[in-house]
Amino acid sequence: MLNTTAAKTVRTLIAPDKFKGSLTAGEVADALAAGLLSATGSTGKSVVHCELLPLADGGDGSVDAAVASGFTRRSYTVAGPTGRHVHAGIAFDGVTAVVEVANTCGLGLLPDGMLEPLNASSRGFGEAVLFALSLSPARIVLALGGSASTDGGMGMLTALGYSFLDADGRLLHGSGKALTQIHTIRRTRLPELNDTELIVASDVHNPLLGTNGAPAVFGPQKGASPQDIAILEQGLGHFVAKLAEAGFADATVLAGHEGAGSAGGLGYACLLLGAKQVSGADYFLDLLDFNTRKDSCDVVITGEGSIDEQTLAGKLPAAVARRSGSRPIIAVAGRSLLPKSRWPEIALTRVYALADYTDQDSAKDPKLSATLLRRIGRDIGASLL
Repeated sequence: MLNTTAAKTVRTLIAPDKFKGSLTAGEVADALAAGLLSATGSTGKSVVHCELLPLADGGDGSVDAAVASGFTRRSYTVAGPTGRHVHAGIAFDGVTAVVEVANTCGLGLLPDGMLEPLNASSRGFGEAVLFALSLSPARIVLALGGSASTDGGMGMLTALGYSFLDADGRLLHGSGKALTQIHTIRRTRLPELNDTELIVASDVHNPLLGTNGAPAVFGPQKGASPQDIAILEQGLGHFVAKLAEAGFADATVLAGHEGAGSAGGLGYACLLLGAKQVSGADYFLDLLDFNTRKDSCDVVITGEGSIDEQTLAGKLPAAVARRSGSRPIIAVAGRSLLPKSRWPEIALTRVYALADYTDQDSAKDPKLSATLLRRIGRDIGASLL
């Protein structure tokens, strides 16, 4: 007698962020999918369907996530954080361009990993924006995570036509150290900026200056000593004052704006250019059409390097869970510091952590991370079938 029972199909949407320092969002999704598919029942009565949607929240990996969703990668050479040329990429779909700090002037691009808290510049990011403008986009998404510099966006502005001169009339190159040397600013805003919508995608809420400002909060992770932090704080204050003198009427007000301190003050310079600030996580979920993609799925699998208190504060997995409705939400992380009792706060059904599968540190071991993710994917698949 033939068995006419229809095979059970479980449709999963795998929508993770990157595992920073280890795997890109696309690599995380691929490894999980491989594990899930290996769990399909040998009788053929159970089937897992995987749809992959690598995500980003405005930090590093934003260009990769856009490309994975259908944007075209456009390559360009820019000045890296120390001036050495690096190969950067932007994403473009004919209307929207995505430009990120991490692959133009990010910490990961510092030669030999040597931190340069006073000398690093955001100029490369400005050069990438300039390249994006040459494609005549309707809008440019400015993804600000991962900056190596604390120059207030001075470097970016030099690439976009603004001139900063010292007391002897010599042209200054953007850097945290150069901020205090600014004597005169010449405004030569590019006409293309008037016709292009600028969107800052970031979930950083710090102002430019003060105890919660860019130097004090983010300077140490860029190698800034207490003395360096004082120099950067003084320099950024001087920068704001000189911008006000040069005719930026809202220069002082914008310095206190939430998000002005993101990416070493690049958020401030972007606001000066008229950029609209949005939540990075939510904006990229919209840009990559998450809502439509999740509607055809039974289960959503998300994740990032660490599930912790910051996740609860609105990082990408929380945004994914909030939009996923009543369907089960499974999170995968390198480590989870969130007790099971708190999973319901962001509607998580289950959390899997690589740290629970090994005694080794997988944070900087891509091969081990991918292997463990395949094991976790298999376990998730077995629980769903």
